[in-house]
Amino acid sequence: MTTTHFDVLVIGAGLSGVGTACQLTAEFPDKTIAILERRERLGGTWDLFTYPGIRSDSDMFTFGYKFRPWHELKVLADGPSIRNYIADTAQEYGVDQKIHYGLKIVGADWSSSDARWTVTAVVEATGEQRTYTCGFLISCTGYYNYDKGFTPAFPGSERFGGQVVHPQHWPEDLDYAGKKVVVIGSGATAVTLVPTMAGTAEHVTMLQRSPSYVFSVPAVDKISRVLGRFLPTQVVFEFARRRNVALQRGLYLACKRWPKAMRRYLLSQVARQVGPDIDMSHFTPTYMPWDERLCAVPDGDLFKALRSGDASMVTDHIETFTEKGILLQSGEELEADIIVTATGLDVQMLGGLKLSVDGEARELHDQMTYKAVLVEDIPNLAWIFGYTNAPWTLKSDLAATYLMRLLQHMDDHGYAVATPRDSADSALDIGMVDNLQSGYVQRAKDKFPRQGSTYPWKVLMHYGKDTQMLVEDAIDDTLVQFGSAAAKLEDVA
Repeated sequence: MTTTHFDVLVIGAGLSGVGTACQLTAEFPDKTIAILERRERLGGTWDLFTYPGIRSDSDMFTFGYKFRPWHELKVLADGPSIRNYIADTAQEYGVDQKIHYGLKIVGADWSSSDARWTVTAVVEATGEQRTYTCGFLISCTGYYNYDKGFTPAFPGSERFGGQVVHPQHWPEDLDYAGKKVVVIGSGATAVTLVPTMAGTAEHVTMLQRSPSYVFSVPAVDKISRVLGRFLPTQVVFEFARRRNVALQRGLYLACKRWPKAMRRYLLSQVARQVGPDIDMSHFTPTYMPWDERLCAVPDGDLFKALRSGDASMVTDHIETFTEKGILLQSGEELEADIIVTATGLDVQMLGGLKLSVDGEARELHDQMTYKAVLVEDIPNLAWIFGYTNAPWTLKSDLAATYLMRLLQHMDDHGYAVATPRDSADSALDIGMVDNLQSGYVQRAKDKFPRQGSTYPWKVLMHYGKDTQMLVEDAIDDTLVQFGSAAAKLEDVA
């Protein structure tokens, strides 16, 4: 078995992995860099999910890379367009030639004596084991299990005579034309599926246990379309990005500062679009705005499907599946030929690999996250995690920029090892996203890294403050300990 060495290894060729590798390639042309990807194509989420209508739930001007802006007018882009955007970016930066496909990463062990990671991978097609080593390891694997989505144990599910589908594993040959479809869920996936399937299916019912906040956004950026007649493309889309960052941040802060007023505002917008015949209880959550993510729908397509009668909403609890559909606790039975369980993700850290330092197992949830990029007491490891209250890529771009600064600092001073250390006992028994009430987060509290009581261990989820912390603040802040290649972990100074 041969071992291949790289200066930097990136795990995952999705949006974050490709973006980080592009910045690495541009900043450090002399470093050896590789991306290890489990799938046979790049794209990550945008290659895995193929359900009808799959699209971004954030506007593309801020969801796209800062270093290669999105140059189309569509605000919420479809999945294939996003994957093509990632692929085009990888090709433009030469990153497509650095991707090793079909590799499931099963373990990563840091050696203090060698100051390097040993990464163990399995070629899934053959079962062959491969070993890679690197000086710096960057995990861009997202936060969910690609092998399975989350599906609750529904009583009587074995009795249902139709087809049950999870959006994460959508069959290519699924024909729902003229069929009765029930979509279980109230999140971004459900509000995408329902209007897309409506009109082709006989009828689509969105069955939710509790409502979410849903708001309409323009499908096309008309402001940028007008400005494009007079200004250079680069200027137009840079302005769109800055504008949308400010609008999103303003909406989030307003929801947190004036929750009751923003609740009234959001619900009034829905009431205006669904009309008087739709029961507003289906759109009235019990929680305040941004306790969970808001669901965006382009040009109110969900509301149009409901008004047309091609789709309907039911808010109730499931008693049991039946031969013909779903029996609700209210006594109503929803007939279905196809049931879609848009019930969420199964959270998984680091793509499921086993992490260790000098042969001693380490769990991510036992450590704090430093600037939400590095990991306490684990050398030369970065973990890219985007925003939960804003477009994911805003944070992944910032995290990658910080890593470029960190690697340059290490090169300038001849350091081979960088390890965040908590010298002030600031650890809290709080996960980095515990404040988000989404089901997948609450189910996985014991999986996310912890955060601390003070900066930089406290997770901010604030683009402005993160920009200061990651792009402008000094790299050497006494909390990251640097050492040479020959230094043992306990000797790092």
